[in-house]
Parts: sequence; structure tokens; C-alpha cells
Amino acid sequence: MKKNSALLVLCLASFLVPFMGSAINLSLPQIGEAFSLKAVSLTWISTAYLIATAIFQVPFARLADLIGRKKVFITGILFFGLATLMCGFAPSGTILIILRGLSGLGCAMMFGTNMAILTAIFPPNERGKAIGINTSVVYAALASGPFLGGLLTHYWGWQSLFYLIGTLGFLVALGAFMFLKGEWIESKGERFDFTGSGIYAFALFSLIFGFSKLPEFQSFIWIIAGVFSFFIFILYELNDKQPVFNVRIFSGNKIFSLSCISALINYACVSSTAFMLSLYLQYVRGFNPQHAGSILIIQAGIQCIVTIFAGRLSDKINPSFLATTGMSLITAGLTGFIFLTPNTSIVYIIVLISLLGIGFGMFSSPNANIIMSSVDKKYYGQASATIGTMRLTGQAFSMGIAMMAISLFVGNRIITPEFHPQFMQSLHISFTICAALCLIGAYASSFRIKTTG
Repeated sequence: MKKNSALLVLCLASFLVPFMGSAINLSLPQIGEAFSLKAVSLTWISTAYLIATAIFQVPFARLADLIGRKKVFITGILFFGLATLMCGFAPSGTILIILRGLSGLGCAMMFGTNMAILTAIFPPNERGKAIGINTSVVYAALASGPFLGGLLTHYWGWQSLFYLIGTLGFLVALGAFMFLKGEWIESKGERFDFTGSGIYAFALFSLIFGFSKLPEFQSFIWIIAGVFSFFIFILYELNDKQPVFNVRIFSGNKIFSLSCISALINYACVSSTAFMLSLYLQYVRGFNPQHAGSILIIQAGIQCIVTIFAGRLSDKINPSFLATTGMSLITAGLTGFIFLTPNTSIVYIIVLISLLGIGFGMFSSPNANIIMSSVDKKYYGQASATIGTMRLTGQAFSMGIAMMAISLFVGNRIITPEFHPQFMQSLHISFTICAALCLIGAYASSFRIKTTG
């Protein structure tokens, strides 16, 4: 099997989901108008996908270890492609949200295996470079998503996004079938832990759903239920000989634990940025989707370039230093957005977006390299799923922060000009919380520098 062909397939698969995620932000106002969706309801188009992907990632990673990572990976691409294609035919907002959740199921299969396959193919001295390339493709997708998404939405309607990505999904599945020759079965003959999977799914669902309902009273009940269920999950997995997730790799591996926590905090800080800025540029500043996308494309474009160099550097110098520096730059960028006004200079916004792009590019691939290189080969699948779970849980928490802020100040209303001041208040609160979290994350990340040096 040629490594470059396999890397190409993995990169193409990595392109689909972030492209859809960034492009759909530019379509939300049009989707909201088509289905008469209010502000909070719009956020569920993203949140439903995040919840489904997050809760199934670890179970599917374990299933891949039992029956083969290639089988699960290709099945995931096909499922994602079909569900995404069907989103274009959704007759209502409710059906669209349900189909987005189903597409998240396919993403869980992809995310739980993608990084594990890549890590198994490339040796340690080439791994950082390969992860950097794979991550740069993600940022290329994020970069092209706002521009192409705005273009498609503006000229052909929001449905065209789902038609395009759904079709591409089937083509990528064909490429995976042709060029991925191995199966990478690490735990053949072992049983699947259904009980542990069920407890894990309920625990993570409760946490993410609770975050999405903040600041309602019921949200705290869900969050408490999630924390308690995770405690039960840990106890159960410690006593299971063939667990769905070996929790001991957290307790016995400080580098792995700190890196996962850093990833969780990082994604919790930055994931709602594009969502809030998209609404700000279109509702408050009056830009059309194409113009808003041409501004948001800058961050992802810079990330795409920086992450390639950061991935290569992480093979040569301390990756923890790169990741910590990246989080510090993100903190500075988020702090700058706290002072955004309806008349803020576009140049100011572009500078801050660029700062976020540099910071996130420096953080992501070195941090992923640390995580994947800190575990034994047998746990590549679980480590890969953990990266994805941290990312998606962080994204869901980030969207929860945004939803909470919008609920507090705008409520479940359509964002009309009379509610622009309230929206600006929600934007300021959202960026304040994210900047504070990122500062804590940068401090926590700094503890790894001496350990991994």
C-alpha cells in the first residue's frame, strides 16, 4: 500500500465535514427564513450533528478495533454522504435537524478511525508531517467553506451545499475502497462492551444537551446527570476486562491527559467564533453570505498554511511549546473581539481573525501529534476517537456558550434590527467567556513543556 495514496484518501475524508460545517454557517439566515426558524432553533442545525458525532465516536472506534478500521471508515463515509444528501430535500426545519443528527452518526465512524489509520501507516519520524498535512486539509476546507458556501447559497440556494457534499461523500468512499488495503484489526475476537457504550452515550449526551440548554433550570439537571453518569462509567470500565474505552490511559498517562484537556478547552473557546461572527456580519453589518464568507475565509486560510509548518516542526522541536504558544495567541484574538461594535473597522476584525488562524494552526497538529505518540499501537483507535470527542464536545460546549448568551439577551426571537443591541451584548459575553477559558487552557498546556521536552 502506498502511503501517499492512503494519505490522499484520509485527507479527502477530512475535508468533507469541516467544509460542510463552515459553509453551513453562511446558509443559516437563508435556512432560518425558509423554515421560519428563530435564533435558538437555528443553533440546533449544528448542535444536533455535534451531539450525534460526539456520543458515538468512542463506541465506533472500539467496534473498528474488533471488525476492522477500514470497514467502519468506509461505512461512515457512505452514511454521512447519504444523510447529507437527504438534508437538501428536507421539507421542514425539524426534519433537517434530524437528518443533521444522522449525518453525525456517519461522522462518528469516520472520526473514530481516520487518525488511527493515519498513525498506523506513518512511522513516528514522519507522523507529525502527515498529521500536519491532514490537519491543513481540514483548514483548507474551513477556508473554502465560507467563500464557496456563501457563493453557492447566494446563487443556488442552501440546498446546493448538501447536494454537493453528499455526492462527494460517495466518491471519497470509492477512493477509500480502492486505496486503503489494510483492515487494522487490533482486538480481533474480543467482545463489544454494550453496557459501557450505553452509559458513555447517555453521559456525554446529558452533558452536551445540558450545555445547549443553558441557562434554563433543566440544563443543570442534565449536566449533573451527565457528570454522575461519567463517574459510573469510569467505575464500570475499570472493572471490565474488555472495556469500550480503557480509562487507565488517562490515569496512567499524564501527557495524554493534559493534551486531551488542552484540546477540549481549545475547541470550547474557538468553535462558536465563526457562528457568532457570521451572524454579526450578516445581521448587524448587513453583508450578504458571499461577502461575509470572504472575510471569514481568512482565518481558515491562515490556519491551513501555519498548520503544515507546525506539524513538521513538531517532529523536530518540543510540540508542547508550539501548542502553548498557539493557545496564547488565540487568547489575545478572542480578547480583542470582546470590544467589537456595530461600526468596528473591518481591518480590525481581519487582524483578530488572522491572529486566531495563526494560533489555532500552531496548536492543532502539534497537540494531535502529542496525543497519538503518547499511546501504544493497540490504543490508536481509542486515542483517535478521544481527539474527535474532545473536539466535538468542545464544539458543543462552545455552541452552548453562544446559545446561552443569545437566550439571555435576544431570547428565542428572529434577529431583527430592533434586537441588534441585545445580540451585541450576547456576542460580548460569549467572547469574554471564551477568552477566559482559553487563558486557563494556555496555562494548563504550559505544564507539558518540561515533561515532553
